[in-house]
Amino acid sequence: MTRFIWAIVIWLSGCAALAPAVVEPNANLLAQGIPPVRAALARQVDRYSDFRGHTLVDWHPTRAEMLVAHRRAGGNTAQLFRVASPLAEPEQLTDQADPVTNASYEPREGRYLVFARSAGGSEADQLYRLDLDTRQVTTLTDPSERHALQGWLHGRSLLLTASLPLDRTAQGGTRASVTTTFRLLDPLQPQAGRKLAELPGGGWFGAVVSPDDRQVALTRYLSATETQVWLLDLASGQATQVLPAPGSRERAVYAAGDFMPDGAGLFVLSDRAGEFRELMAYRFADRQLQRMSAHIAWDVRDAEFSADRTRIAAQVNVEGRAELRLFDGRTLAELPAPALPPGSVSRLRFHRRLGMLGFATNSTQGPNQLFALDTASGRVQQWTRASAAAGVDMSTFSDQRTVRWKTFDGRTISGVLTPASTRFAGKRPVIVAIHGGPEAQATQGFMGRYNYFTQELGITVIEPNVRGSAGFGKTFLSLDDGRLREDSVKDIGALLDWITAQPDLDASRVLVEGGSYGGYMSLAVAVHYADRIAGSIDAVGISNFVSFLQNTESYRRDLRRVEYGDERDPAMRAFLESISPVNHAHRITRPLFVVQGRNDPRVPYTEAEQIVARARANGTPVWYLRAENEGHGFARKENADFYFYAKALFVQSVLRLAPGD
Repeated sequence: MTRFIWAIVIWLSGCAALAPAVVEPNANLLAQGIPPVRAALARQVDRYSDFRGHTLVDWHPTRAEMLVAHRRAGGNTAQLFRVASPLAEPEQLTDQADPVTNASYEPREGRYLVFARSAGGSEADQLYRLDLDTRQVTTLTDPSERHALQGWLHGRSLLLTASLPLDRTAQGGTRASVTTTFRLLDPLQPQAGRKLAELPGGGWFGAVVSPDDRQVALTRYLSATETQVWLLDLASGQATQVLPAPGSRERAVYAAGDFMPDGAGLFVLSDRAGEFRELMAYRFADRQLQRMSAHIAWDVRDAEFSADRTRIAAQVNVEGRAELRLFDGRTLAELPAPALPPGSVSRLRFHRRLGMLGFATNSTQGPNQLFALDTASGRVQQWTRASAAAGVDMSTFSDQRTVRWKTFDGRTISGVLTPASTRFAGKRPVIVAIHGGPEAQATQGFMGRYNYFTQELGITVIEPNVRGSAGFGKTFLSLDDGRLREDSVKDIGALLDWITAQPDLDASRVLVEGGSYGGYMSLAVAVHYADRIAGSIDAVGISNFVSFLQNTESYRRDLRRVEYGDERDPAMRAFLESISPVNHAHRITRPLFVVQGRNDPRVPYTEAEQIVARARANGTPVWYLRAENEGHGFARKENADFYFYAKALFVQSVLRLAPGD
């Protein structure tokens, strides 16, 4: 027996010796110019690649039971799970090849739910019915369009949907104009759906059904600084503008919240009274707006309403940290703030019948955990716990702080700084991670895989909020519009100056990266400040504004023209060409890593291909990673893992680092 055991030991040792020394990209990944990824590096990184939190999707309509989106241990994508009680083991409901994170219960009995799913990151969402008793999935929608869940009627289990045409169904692959079609759908008889209205443009969202099921409040997006509220009559299909008043020249943000308890008006979010978005009450009779949160000097980013509209939960964005505020829906006064777990608050959801407010919190010490608040008593109960790989203590992760610097025109720009672990001495290298949007915002919260950089490589991460970022008022939001685009790039130049002046940061080892619009920013910084950075990473980024506007999906094109400029105008076209990084690729001299999803409907993969080709032609070292089954970002863990292995290798190479340095 002893001889047999030793034979097994020797055989296993031989297998270990034959184990691959490198990690190969899977069959859906095209990797060009990327050196072999050592298995030893992958093992180091893997400890920071399995953080798993939960996203609150819906409450069961009759039971105290949560529907959540979650990636199970060993899973590749996020799917839907049922959490039957606080801290109960989640029960998996969907097992699709693509992520499923958006769904809604049938609101009366909850015998089935409707979920949205797209294939391969295309964002061409289709709607499906999942029967909870049998787990049978039924397709509800026409694949020639993109469909969105909008809301349910109160008296019957009819679902309001919004649909947009897709370029792949258009003659010539594009459309001169786009309309949004609203329908009422019976998920049990999808063939009997009724068309309600066809409205111009692709910016209609946020439908709210009135208590009597007679009308729907819609938000129409025109730009980041101009939206409108309309009412859609469900009987006639007639749409009427409510805010601002028809014919008004006023430009402001108006977003429909919900109908007031007596049905006599609407709650809205608006910045018409100042720099920030406030919670307001609008009454139909006198057409007056009453300010409810004027005393809060920050944006009210979201609001959730109890079924009887007597309680309002608002998410307030306090310089990148989300706080919960409560309001009385009848008196319109703010209520005392409840004591909540630490972290930023998100995903507010009231239970339809039980009145509990579900919400998520996350912080630098962990991803989303879900809780329920009894708004009457103030009692908070935890429903889920986040998890990490064995041996990873999230409580040791670095805390964040806000930093500020003066830019070229005297304005103050801010950002979120996550410092390197305190066990590292000396001046630390820096990753400047620029958000997308451009109307997004760097916020405080969990850093996920980036904890590998701060904890194991001793890198400080700075996430700047350059001009054009949300959360700092509507004036700041517009400072990068049109011909002001490159002023935001100058804000990064000023950040590089600030880094140089910091005694604990190494200005000779700075890497800049970003995704989507942040990808453009990364390329632009590589063009303008090549001598001040060590390298750059462009993920799903714009390399040429003209080709981007011509090739992005038709339902997005006009909305993006408002932000960037209309390429059909010769003067604006010339300007956009003049600032596009692909036309200055000869100035990108530092190593470049480009990442793209083949099915991206927002920033087509051709934006990546052209910057890769142009930079390589100039002799710049370029790594390129393209996923054939992804879109605007990597949603599959197997793809995201290899991407991060390659990113870690790139970062270590250009910043001249090794673990423990």
